[in-house]
Amino acid sequence: MVTSNNKSRPVSVPSPSGAGAWGPGTASYLLAVALCTATLIYGLLPGLLAVCAGHLFASALVGLQRLRGPHLRPAWASAFVITMPIIALVFLFANAKGMAFGAVAQYQALLHHLAGTVLEIRQKLPPDLASHLPDELLSAQSWLVEYLQSQAHALTGFGTAGLRGSLLVYVGLVVGALIVGTPTPLANGPLRQALRQRGADFMAAFRQIVVAQFWIAVFNASCTAAFLWIALPLFGVSIPYSATLVGLTFVAGLIPIVGNLLCNSVLTIAGVSVSPTVGLSCLLFLVAIHKFEYVINAKVVGKRTNTAAWELLTVMFIGEAIFGVAGLVAAPLYYAYVKRELHDSGLI
Repeated sequence: MVTSNNKSRPVSVPSPSGAGAWGPGTASYLLAVALCTATLIYGLLPGLLAVCAGHLFASALVGLQRLRGPHLRPAWASAFVITMPIIALVFLFANAKGMAFGAVAQYQALLHHLAGTVLEIRQKLPPDLASHLPDELLSAQSWLVEYLQSQAHALTGFGTAGLRGSLLVYVGLVVGALIVGTPTPLANGPLRQALRQRGADFMAAFRQIVVAQFWIAVFNASCTAAFLWIALPLFGVSIPYSATLVGLTFVAGLIPIVGNLLCNSVLTIAGVSVSPTVGLSCLLFLVAIHKFEYVINAKVVGKRTNTAAWELLTVMFIGEAIFGVAGLVAAPLYYAYVKRELHDSGLI
């Protein structure tokens, strides 16, 4: 009977990831869930993303050298990833003092500018159109103005929070690079193997979602820069805070779908501050750009993760409702990781 029961088990069960109901596989899954949850609860998501980025950069350097030149030791690749941010920071500090504080001031000014535009939207619109606006718009205007002003006030405390976040990101970058540079220990217990597999699956999901979204954000920011700095000036139009808008477009573009909505709203309001016609042209431009982006997103992200837009929206709204902005950012990555684990287990 024992032999019969063993033969009836799936082939994948005897692996380290499935040794018993409470074996190494189950323990590795529980640890992965605990780690992902803790990063959201304690504000460690930037560090986790930096760990993945450091691991990805160091691995890419090792792989690139193996293909194009002499063998580069993982330790040297890790050292390069660790030291480059320090060198870049020293260079920026020596040549661009106050740049970070100037950027914060620019975003504060942009938020105040948007708040003023929202208050004056009735005066900006033609009288015939403004007379048909519902009275409820006034309460919506007041709420939006208060929100924008509160966000501008919150940026005054960016100094300490920004320093803490930068330190967290750098520590994560160091950890990720050291994982690549540290030799694999000879003793490989079943739990170690299972945890290594969880990490490999998470890194695969990171490459699928984050790297693809990075190039989409670059595409969005490049098109926005061309629109604000080339297309509009040809017609004698200049939108204030254009450099800040381009930077915001890139950062918001790293967040799938919801980031697009944020960019649409901000850029359209900034266009309305010049004139309703400019605001409409900004909206039409964004619609056209996002049509191209949807094609890119479907080919780059959709094919890799087999994830539909409604799935991303659902998990992002749930993540934001539970964990706030961190949950919104982490939801696509965590969802891709969960789907990958389920797929590897043969459940989907």
